[in-house]
Amino acid sequence: MVRPSSSAYQLLFCLLVLVFTPIPSHSADPDPLQDFCVADLNATLSVNGYPCKPKSQVTSEDFFFDGLSNEANTSNVFGIGIASADVQTFPGLNTLGLSMIRVDLALGGLNPPHSHPRATESGVVIKGKLLVGFVTTDDIFYSKVLTAGQMFVIPRGLVHFQLNIGQEKALFLVAFNSQLPGVAVVPTLFATTPPIPNQVLTKAFQVGDDVVNLIKSKFGA
Repeated sequence: MVRPSSSAYQLLFCLLVLVFTPIPSHSADPDPLQDFCVADLNATLSVNGYPCKPKSQVTSEDFFFDGLSNEANTSNVFGIGIASADVQTFPGLNTLGLSMIRVDLALGGLNPPHSHPRATESGVVIKGKLLVGFVTTDDIFYSKVLTAGQMFVIPRGLVHFQLNIGQEKALFLVAFNSQLPGVAVVPTLFATTPPIPNQVLTKAFQVGDDVVNLIKSKFGA
């Protein structure tokens, strides 16, 4: 009887590792199983996404979108305007694993610290001068000043921001590898419904009730 060599055992082990090790997806959303699945936003049933509109009801208009063509309103406390092209505004994106937004920043405007739990973010500056930064889970801060034509990438789930530090309005476009990336904005900790107890916020930020109440008042809370 011929006994398998040690190299044969090593080969078998490698094959088993390949078979039983999960292969990570290259996108945040599951891969589509058909050419397209235009979202039926009026459907009464939704399971981790939107069901498909019947093909007989799909038209060319489902695959085109002009919602990013106009400057967004920046008349708010942060001086930011956002126009979204995600599955909820552009149903043709359903199951395709991507979306985009247009971000306009007034002079000194800020896209406040926030994160996207379901997507990595890649952006390009179209106009203006931006300070872009993010913080890792090791509390390391990475940042750079960018001008028109330069790009940035924010790894999925990390807190980040964009600040207009130029002498004019700024504009940048962002792409996500999710049809609905979601957003968690850090300052809204002071404007939740129902409100987070003051004792949590005072302990977390090491400030007094007066400071927490002042910040809450800025957001109408």
